Amino acid sequence: MRSEITQPGYGKGHSSINKGRRFPAEVLTGDEVRRLIGALSDSSSLGLRNRAMITVLYRSGLRHSEALALMPKDVDLVVGSITVLHGKGDKRRVVGIDAGAAPILKAWNTRRNHLGFGQAEPLFCTMRGTLMSSSYLRSLLPRLAKEAGISKRVHPHGLRHTHAYELAMERVEMPIIQRQLGHTSLATTDRYLNHIAPQQVIEAIGKREWGL
Repeated sequence: MRSEITQPGYGKGHSSINKGRRFPAEVLTGDEVRRLIGALSDSSSLGLRNRAMITVLYRSGLRHSEALALMPKDVDLVVGSITVLHGKGDKRRVVGIDAGAAPILKAWNTRRNHLGFGQAEPLFCTMRGTLMSSSYLRSLLPRLAKEAGISKRVHPHGLRHTHAYELAMERVEMPIIQRQLGHTSLATTDRYLNHIAPQQVIEAIGKREWGL
């Protein structure tokens, strides 16, 4: 079974240079994610959609396949919940999304309605109302990273890494992180976090004193 910790290389050259390679997890800072989203137009339809899509990946930690499969009814901004009907292993789960993400999603929903898209079209649909491809998202993020001056390798799963890392740094309880990410066991979540957020190691070393 492929680990979620390292994923194949994405973006330009993936089919040749990066094919079959594995890369370590690279977590983005909050400022880097803001720059990533800021590289998108906040007035065009594509920009509004992509801003909302990246926000969902970052603030809910969904797998990109789960995000692209969302329907409008699956997101309740009043409650602050997202229902994933067919997660990994075809399992259903409900995750949370914070109030800070709501304005970005509402802006896309308003434009979506103006474009004539309804409940029958995917939440993040193409401008023709059809299901988006994952390849579009994988190519979009590296391009935005370049425009935003981010040197890290930016890909959809990296936003999931970033979400998990932030939860760990905020000391959210492990069972909650497990349910949010849709892991089958706490052991899986523990391995995941030990890779991307070695908190105890960082804290222990951080307490050491040294100076010139």
